[in-house]
Amino acid sequence: MVKMWVLLLGFGLACTTARSQNNIEINYDEAVRKLVRQFVETNKSRDYVEGWRIQVISTTDRMKVESTLREFRYRFPYIPADWTHDKPYYKLQAGAFAHKLDAIRVLHLIQQDYPGAYLAKDQQIRPQELLNDY
Repeated sequence: MVKMWVLLLGFGLACTTARSQNNIEINYDEAVRKLVRQFVETNKSRDYVEGWRIQVISTTDRMKVESTLREFRYRFPYIPADWTHDKPYYKLQAGAFAHKLDAIRVLHLIQQDYPGAYLAKDQQIRPQELLNDY
């Protein structure tokens, strides 16, 4: 995020604009152009994005997490969910959201049945996993 602000500040300082009738011409330094290209290429090469998931439960009992997963899928068939094992805990997580506000909306629905559910930041979300309909 800091890099983005530095980039925008540099862009703002390096830009000069000239306005003629309805056309705007932007002239900026080659260093800024290079930084923008580098930023785009770096982001294209990333396989994962940062986002939010809803942690439904975390327990050391595998049977409990599996039965909760079956129950969750029955109650919320439109929200993808799966469990992971992060020793010694089994974690049941649901959804994948790019924006925290979207995750909070779904969290409120889930908390009606699972009051202990909470948001968890995840830096390993594949872009195709992201839920955009909420």
